[in-house]
Amino acid sequence: MPDRLTEGLIDLLRPLLAVLLGLAVGAVAIWATGHPVGEAYAALWNGAFGNRTFLGSTLARSSTIALAGLGVAVAFRAGALNLGGEGQLALGGLAAALFTIYVPLPGPLPLVAGLLAGAAGGALWALLPAWLEVRFRVQLLISSLLLNYVAVYSASYLVSVPFRDLSGGGALAQTRLIPEAARIALLPGTRMHAGILITLALSLVLWFVMMRTVTGYEWRMTGLNPDFARYGGVDRVRALVTAMLVSGAVAGLGGAIEVMAVYHRYIDGNLTRPGFAWSGLMAALLADNHPLGVLLAAFLLGVIQVGSTGMERTTQIPLEISSVVQAVIVLFVSVRIGADLLRRFRGRRAARG
Repeated sequence: MPDRLTEGLIDLLRPLLAVLLGLAVGAVAIWATGHPVGEAYAALWNGAFGNRTFLGSTLARSSTIALAGLGVAVAFRAGALNLGGEGQLALGGLAAALFTIYVPLPGPLPLVAGLLAGAAGGALWALLPAWLEVRFRVQLLISSLLLNYVAVYSASYLVSVPFRDLSGGGALAQTRLIPEAARIALLPGTRMHAGILITLALSLVLWFVMMRTVTGYEWRMTGLNPDFARYGGVDRVRALVTAMLVSGAVAGLGGAIEVMAVYHRYIDGNLTRPGFAWSGLMAALLADNHPLGVLLAAFLLGVIQVGSTGMERTTQIPLEISSVVQAVIVLFVSVRIGADLLRRFRGRRAARG
């Protein structure tokens, strides 16, 4: 029991240490630019929490990062290296916008239908690399990554030509505004949209599924040791496909919420330029694919990203400093993950004789 407690404390301290090291390297980078470190980090804090507007922006960004990260976490737990979150996010947002605009529904149904359409768009796009893996043995890591370009540029074409809003005469490629009934409202008395509550609820649901259900057990066993899972009667194909479907659905839902709560239309590039998918990947790595840990990691990344914008505005420190901090955090976490994977690989080779 003491050994397990010690291991648990070490697992908790490792990501915290990675964060501290990232902030330390960021401090060195800030010092190298000739700016006071304390003033810079104070500006970062004020940029993230300075008022209700900033706090709302931080939580909104963290929510989208968290959904992208939860999608990654589900896939990674099942051993499916899904790097297609960017395409799934974009197609989920586009599906939500087009469905709510062109499929008229009564009452509150547009809101629910938009969320479901976004989840379906992401899930169907995630199913494609899963099918390529199962049917043709195409590496999921490669196919999911390359299909991002197909999804993003296809969405760009659709919103630039057949579904472009021509009424405003603007230069932006975007759809028409979605109906009022399909928009996610702000929480009363705050600047935070209700999609944040959906993210919190979904993280709890995924925690329960991954830790307390047969499906979650099959995902974990497939990810930890495919040979053991197969000998134990787990259908690897089923585990892979279901994990990818859920992973894509969660990422697509993130795109739908961003469209329905923030922009109220699909705007070309607004789901890809901020790097939500890659920040979600960082959050999943930082949390070791634990759904509740992804929430905390996403909040940390949201604070750094939104706060860095305020830091640049008030101190003239380059925004790229935040990218340095995030990269160092992920680097140290990745070193630990790489060591764990190497240890597991050696253990498997030793077990096989």
